[in-house]
Amino acid sequence: MDFLSLILWPIKWVIELILVSFHTMWDLIGLDPDAGVTWVLSIVGLVIVVRAALIPIFVRQIKSQRRMLEVAPQLKKIQDKYKGKKDQFSREAMSRETMELYKRTGTNPLSSCLPLLLQMPIFFGLFSVLNDASVHDKAGVGLLNQGLADSFADAVFLGAPLKATFINAWNNGGPWQVLVVAVIMIVLMTASQFITQLQIVSKNMSPETKASPMFRQQRIMLYLLPLVFAFSGVAFPLGVMFYWLVSNFWTMAQQFVVIRNMPTPGSEAAKAREARLAKKGKLVEPEPGVVQVIEEPKKAQRQQPIGKARAKKQSGK
Repeated sequence: MDFLSLILWPIKWVIELILVSFHTMWDLIGLDPDAGVTWVLSIVGLVIVVRAALIPIFVRQIKSQRRMLEVAPQLKKIQDKYKGKKDQFSREAMSRETMELYKRTGTNPLSSCLPLLLQMPIFFGLFSVLNDASVHDKAGVGLLNQGLADSFADAVFLGAPLKATFINAWNNGGPWQVLVVAVIMIVLMTASQFITQLQIVSKNMSPETKASPMFRQQRIMLYLLPLVFAFSGVAFPLGVMFYWLVSNFWTMAQQFVVIRNMPTPGSEAAKAREARLAKKGKLVEPEPGVVQVIEEPKKAQRQQPIGKARAKKQSGK
């Protein structure tokens, strides 16, 4: 067993436990255990459990990304200050001021990437379990025995085998159901990813952030990530694509809830939230016509001038 397999083993064991548990539940309800719809519903249940368990990590990632977006204008000022200066002293000064900014604001450019890195082994484990079962008819490391793996591999959903891929169906001239189901899923995956990124770019960025280089990066990601799904989806088995599609829908809905209820200050989403609260009478605002009186601090009493005779008397001269 190599190092990667050793890391993924416990993750795959838990994933198989969840997948088989849902499959058993649908079987007890009365669904055909070998039917494609049963395995698709089991994948949906797997997505719900896994993504729900990752909510705390997602919240931390959102908070880290928001802090980085908020300090982006200040970071740009530092970069503009030393723009064109390539001497060692300027580079050290720029690095020092940048680190002081991160320390003062409690931000870290790597903190937003850490939650994503923590999720990667989980997604690798999911892909490995679903891909091994659907494509290679291979038993898992835990409850997904050979019989269940064969059932998964032979399952058909809407006339399309879950182990089939778009590219193989295209090269072999069918079945046409695989092409139709795969195209529909790829379109939905691409659209959901685009909408998720669009929510961030159009609604959840302050005007200062939109003027920073980070906004241009987000704009690039807006069009780049959907293309990744479009080109990579043709090579994945339908069983894996079902997980990916449901996971994308979860992300889109989760992002909508976060932007609606915890928007970035100064963004369009924040203004819309304030308008909703004001309409419901829940936004606390100063009452019109009320003038707030701020009492100025009392000035220290001015010291009176002392005459020469009095000064001599006080000094004892």
